[in-house]
Amino acid sequence: MFYPGDRQALAQTLDAMLAACARQPAPQPAPKAIIVPHAGYIYSGPVAASAYALLGAARSSIRRVVLLGPAHRVAVRGLALPAAGKFATPLGTIDVDRDAVAMLRKLPQITVSDEAHALEHSLEVHLPFLQTVLEKFTLVPLAVGHADPAAVAAVLDALWGGPETLVVISTDLSHYHSHREAQRMDRETADAILDSRTDITHEQACGATPVTGLAIIARRRGLTPELVDLRNSGDTAGDKNRVVGYGAFAYFENGRHAH
Repeated sequence: MFYPGDRQALAQTLDAMLAACARQPAPQPAPKAIIVPHAGYIYSGPVAASAYALLGAARSSIRRVVLLGPAHRVAVRGLALPAAGKFATPLGTIDVDRDAVAMLRKLPQITVSDEAHALEHSLEVHLPFLQTVLEKFTLVPLAVGHADPAAVAAVLDALWGGPETLVVISTDLSHYHSHREAQRMDRETADAILDSRTDITHEQACGATPVTGLAIIARRRGLTPELVDLRNSGDTAGDKNRVVGYGAFAYFENGRHAH
């Protein structure tokens, strides 16, 4: 539903999107965390690619991806891990990080639900991007439901690690406003994200809870967020009457900017 099901067509689609926005050279060090949108590739893929293109310098050093997105299909209390041990895409399979899962299952805000992941696109659409820009990595996939942002921050803190761990937060921005209204709303939301504010609502971003969890950690650990791209479906592939907003953000440690 969201991208080509054929391996070759999917690989060509990803290569084209990444090539269109690759910066030369990619920043060093690479971002520690990114925020990326999760719609069909024709709509949000170019915006997501703008953040994934920044990971080139860390292609072989990132070995674990902590991926958080909102649960759209199933009501989740807290954050849901899958019971499954692998995720499959047309590009191959990715192992779920068993050690991280064993550690997280001790936390009270963590549940285990394959049902929460079975039809959930907010995480799954990022896997082919990750398989393209990274070499070999394990995955910590968390579907975020009704949770306190501080509880999300605690999970991120527990998994923070070093340069081997990348944090990916999946969210779209405004939903179903006019092109002009979406631009205004999404600019305000982008400014709030760049200020690491903790009052972002689910009307501004469907993934507001994991975004806010990251904001808490960004402040605590001194990360610098940067806006990489801000567009909506009216700019990429849809009409301009009812659009969905997309933003890509990168978080750098030690005040390191991509520019």
